[in-house]
Amino acid sequence: MNLFEKFGIVTENEHLYEIAFTHGSYSSDNNLKYSYERLEFLGDAVLSLIVSEYLYNKYPDCEEGSLTKLRANFVCQSALIFYSHELNLRDYIRISSDNIYLTENEILSVTADIFESFLGAIFLDQGIEFAKDFVSKTIFKYIDEGRVFFFDYKSLIKEYGDSCELRVSYEILDEIGFPHDKTFTMAILIDGKQMGIGKGKNKKEAEQAAAKEAISKLNIGVLNEK
Repeated sequence: MNLFEKFGIVTENEHLYEIAFTHGSYSSDNNLKYSYERLEFLGDAVLSLIVSEYLYNKYPDCEEGSLTKLRANFVCQSALIFYSHELNLRDYIRISSDNIYLTENEILSVTADIFESFLGAIFLDQGIEFAKDFVSKTIFKYIDEGRVFFFDYKSLIKEYGDSCELRVSYEILDEIGFPHDKTFTMAILIDGKQMGIGKGKNKKEAEQAAAKEAISKLNIGVLNEK
């Protein structure tokens, strides 16, 4: 089954969808002047709008801060990778055959990116109502069941620090790897005492890992943790 049959898309602009699945490495290899990045930018905004509207209507008593946290869980990279895998979008990616230059982390990033670029193409070609229908079938069921794709350990440890009048800070311990594939090691300090160490592909990811370890050591209750 091709892409259009699978998603019920009737289009006169198949090239737009070719762009949505074209990675920069493939463009370089084939002297193309386009990649999915612009559509990814657009799709990110469309996804945020549609999910925001659904959460706004679903939780009428939630304040802005709570809605922002809820939305982050369903549009984070982990969630996008999950949706992309569920839809088998990787089957349509046009990427350089010389994948030796792509790290595992970069491949996962591409997997997340193409969900947004595909949504961007759907929005431009089919309109907002079709895009909403696509997102509702793909994502809303996970919102309704309360699926956790991302837990903000940093916010939790900050709330703990504020309530106990403790100073929470982070410091970088190590940074290794090539510029496109770094690994960071961060420590979390609570009132100057090291309470956790975490690693990640960026500083924020490493800080989240460090905060998670600190929460475990401090035995702070974490609700709805996956």
